[in-house]
Amino acid sequence: MLYNNNEYVRTTCFVSGFTLRPLNLHEDSIMLISYPGELFMRVLKLMILPLIISSLIAGSASLNARMNGKIALRTLVYFVATSFMNALLGIALVLLIHPGDPNLHNTADRSTDKRAVNLLDSLLDLGRNVFPDNLFQASFQQAHTVYLPKPNILHTFNETLNDTAIGSEMEPTEELQTQQQQQGNDDEEPALIRVVQYRSGTNTLGIVFFCLVFGTILGTIGEKGQIVVDFFTAVFEVIMKMVTCVMWLTPIGISSVIAGKILGVNDLHLVMEQLIWFILTNLIGVCLYQFIIMQGIYFVFVRRNPFKFYAGLIQPMLTAFATASTAAALPITFRCMNDKLRVDQRISRFVLPIGCNINMDGTALFIAIASIFIAQMSGIPLGFGELVTVLLTSTAASMSSASVPSAALVLLLVVLTAIDAPVQDVTLLFAVDWFVDRMRTTNNMLGDCYAAAVVEELSRKELMALDAAILYQEVPVGTPNGNVLLEGQTELDSKCSMSDSVVIDINNVINSSNLQKESTGYRA
Repeated sequence: MLYNNNEYVRTTCFVSGFTLRPLNLHEDSIMLISYPGELFMRVLKLMILPLIISSLIAGSASLNARMNGKIALRTLVYFVATSFMNALLGIALVLLIHPGDPNLHNTADRSTDKRAVNLLDSLLDLGRNVFPDNLFQASFQQAHTVYLPKPNILHTFNETLNDTAIGSEMEPTEELQTQQQQQGNDDEEPALIRVVQYRSGTNTLGIVFFCLVFGTILGTIGEKGQIVVDFFTAVFEVIMKMVTCVMWLTPIGISSVIAGKILGVNDLHLVMEQLIWFILTNLIGVCLYQFIIMQGIYFVFVRRNPFKFYAGLIQPMLTAFATASTAAALPITFRCMNDKLRVDQRISRFVLPIGCNINMDGTALFIAIASIFIAQMSGIPLGFGELVTVLLTSTAASMSSASVPSAALVLLLVVLTAIDAPVQDVTLLFAVDWFVDRMRTTNNMLGDCYAAAVVEELSRKELMALDAAILYQEVPVGTPNGNVLLEGQTELDSKCSMSDSVVIDINNVINSSNLQKESTGYRA
């Protein structure tokens, strides 16, 4: 089928972009080339919110509260461990390759922005977004800390007096003029105050937290809440059918997005030449993690061929690469994980929405590399203490990263401030972040998928126990003499095992068990 032709998509993306660059197309032409990809991304993003809500509520409600806690703990430990591992890998690579050339510092178009950014603000904003005070507002706004000039009450009062004096044809006093002159000198370096504001963007962390709690409690009220569970399950299935329709547009959409990005970069050759070692360091880190570390983790825990699992994720990888957003690729990721790779839907619905918000393996790798790269470029020596600071802050900052394009550049300021490196040099990386961002996004997306597979394997006993409990509830209850048999079966044909009050058809139990294994385990 057309939307499964990944080689066509990969080839068309880059060939079309680099072939059209020598034509020096007009800005309007580039916009028209990018337009189908823009529509493709908008449709994908349209389905993110209903998909996250329906999948988390239906998934967490299908598990009991105790199991939700175990799965959440395993998922969180896995996410922290892999983010830490990526940050450590990034530090090792950047120290070994040493891509930071001090000559780049002189040619960089640097900004003079000296905004105060620290790890405390980032962590506090993370907490504010996890616990939103308005669920409706969380669907389109996020809380974040900004620094604004401190208002001067005396200056405002002086302006009022002067306006009054002018209105009454009176001259301002010399004292007021002197105060205004002093205030003018103070305005050159105004004092900054910390203010919590809201910016545009879905607060998915708050929505994820609410849906997890809502779904977990919903699963504890039994039959009373079943109609709500069925509703969100139906919503999830409808969204996935919509995703199937959208996937027919994948070749056109992805080709349009990447070709437009390639055509829109000015002086592509110069940028690549200046930052080639920085790009290669990130690329080596991404490849090492994807093809060695990630596959090793999968093989150790799941005991199956990891590369066949990896091959089944090519389509969401392409979508993540094109959109530079893990959340935008989430609908297609769900479809491949559930339909193609046969990961238990109860696990995928639980892990994937959480992962696309807090599991940023590629971001941890990038932040570690970029922070030390800027320090090398500025000639700043980093000791063991500074490297440990980079390791810890990169891990923490990556878990507070939003699943939107170029969010890592903002978090990079946190790490640079922690090691006292110049934050204005971050602007140099904007020229290549359109490409590096796509590399790290594929790492983020794959990390979520492998996490779901590992957590499923670690939770297999709990899932089987839950299946057995559900099967036990569905078996008809008989009399103490055991006279009740399953419909359409005779006592001889059913080969049943009788207890004092329950008749269980052994054939049905075995068939149900086999069906469950087929539906929850990926088979090559």
